[in-house]
Amino acid sequence: MSRAVIGSALSLNVPDPDASAEFLVTHLGLEVEMRDDGFVSLRQPGGGSNIVFLRTGLPSFKPAEVAGSARDGLLLAFVVEDLDAWHERLVAEGVDVVTPPETEPWGERFVQYRDPNGIVVQLVQWV
Repeated sequence: MSRAVIGSALSLNVPDPDASAEFLVTHLGLEVEMRDDGFVSLRQPGGGSNIVFLRTGLPSFKPAEVAGSARDGLLLAFVVEDLDAWHERLVAEGVDVVTPPETEPWGERFVQYRDPNGIVVQLVQWV
């Protein structure tokens, strides 16, 4: 038996999984790996963790006591190259900008957007 983790996923409860999935597919280039009623799993073409959107209130969600909305206090962050080019394209596509590009003193340049379910999607470039 191998003791290494062979994959990972981040699962988020949202009212409309298809809307959040479509946002990441359309604007960030993720790909749908699996889809069912109330469930969409996305993968990054270059590898990495899957992003899973589950419809809030699914009776199959376990544990039930944490089945609420994912958006409170959550940032979904992706590292990119040429953040300013990404930002220019996303603004042209009409994406809701939460925080325009900023550079922190420690070298993190970031920008934040809001998806249709209120999830804050952050792009990061290390400069």
